[in-house]
Amino acid sequence: MEVLRAAGEPTRLRILSLLAHDELAVMELSQILNQSQPRVSRHLKLLTEAGLVERFPDGAWVFYRLPATDPGRSTAERLLGLVDDEDPAWLRDAEQLEAVRGARMTEAADYFERNAQHWNEIRSLYVAEDQVEAAILDAAGPGPHRRLIDLGTGAGRMLALLGPKAQSAVGLDLSNQMLNVARRAMSEAGLAGVELRHGDIFATGLPSADADLVVIHRVLHYLADPAAAVAEAVRLLAPGGRLLIVDFAPHGHEFLREEHQHRRLGFTDEEIARWLEAVGVAQDASLALPPAAPGGLTVKIWTASRPKLHIRNAA
Repeated sequence: MEVLRAAGEPTRLRILSLLAHDELAVMELSQILNQSQPRVSRHLKLLTEAGLVERFPDGAWVFYRLPATDPGRSTAERLLGLVDDEDPAWLRDAEQLEAVRGARMTEAADYFERNAQHWNEIRSLYVAEDQVEAAILDAAGPGPHRRLIDLGTGAGRMLALLGPKAQSAVGLDLSNQMLNVARRAMSEAGLAGVELRHGDIFATGLPSADADLVVIHRVLHYLADPAAAVAEAVRLLAPGGRLLIVDFAPHGHEFLREEHQHRRLGFTDEEIARWLEAVGVAQDASLALPPAAPGGLTVKIWTASRPKLHIRNAA
């Protein structure tokens, strides 16, 4: 009965229809529905309490989406089956939703344009990106991965690369701008189930031993305490889970520190191994991808695994 009361109001059914097509914040729903944010928030509160939508904080914003699991998901889908796709109210909402999406895409494109020189300058120093990604896919293993966590996800490239082999995936980043870019990338890749969170790589708030694949892709060189980030990544690994660290070998390109906020100019195998051993896992392998031109950056891929649990049979 509570579910029917929650969904039995036209605006709340419109909200469910919109969330079936995209994750949306209160301000976006308010814009689409042409209603005040407090009014929309009250509708969302009732829908959340009835289990028909999920809310998840993302920095200063809160996003809403349909539940990922039953019974909420199947109930919402049954209710949405009653919606007439040709209803004038829904057609107006759909038009406004596309306007919101278009604004997102424009903002993301502008952000990339403002930062393109930064990324292209660095990319020119190492081997072609497709070769790096092929090596990452090989190091990650064939899958399927039950749970993928990408720490410092940035524009979401690792999620787009590895996500198709993952049953569930989450990307964490401190930059709301980059998370908006990643949302666009997930939409373009058709990865609707990927969760993107605003969060700190040193204290993710994610459950321990929850992932069978954790990735830290070209993030450590920005950090003041990369060893602490590695420790947090290992905490997230389930028994038998694999950690991939992708970064640079030691180099002398000081301009990356001066102009691009790189705190560390690469890492040695011994350093990575020491950090891993300090938290109880051993380095499995390291792969070096030499630069395309002399004097460039060598990309390194380090892998480590948490030991599997061995259960003795009772005598």
